[in-house]
Amino acid sequence: MSEFQHISIQDAAERLEEFVIVDIRDPQSFAAGHMPTALNLNNENFADFLAATPPEKQVLVVCYHGVSSQQAANVIVQQGYETVFSMDGGFEAWKLTQPVVTA
Repeated sequence: MSEFQHISIQDAAERLEEFVIVDIRDPQSFAAGHMPTALNLNNENFADFLAATPPEKQVLVVCYHGVSSQQAANVIVQQGYETVFSMDGGFEAWKLTQPVVTA
């Protein structure tokens, strides 16, 4: 079975268009700011995400500081996704140097 990989903010920014980005932060934090094209993923829409996202897609998982995303990335790998990344530093590090979208 595959394992998730770690990715830096810089590498994620350079490869952004390659990923399906899932942000596991709470909806209020997500609405206040998130990465471009990110989907706010939670227990309620996880099955929809799995149904809509082919397992060959590269998935980038983002949380606040890069800790919870590791567990979520592992869960996604267990669902059959082979290329899953957890972004080191999380959204809090991302927003210091990269573009943010508000909803």
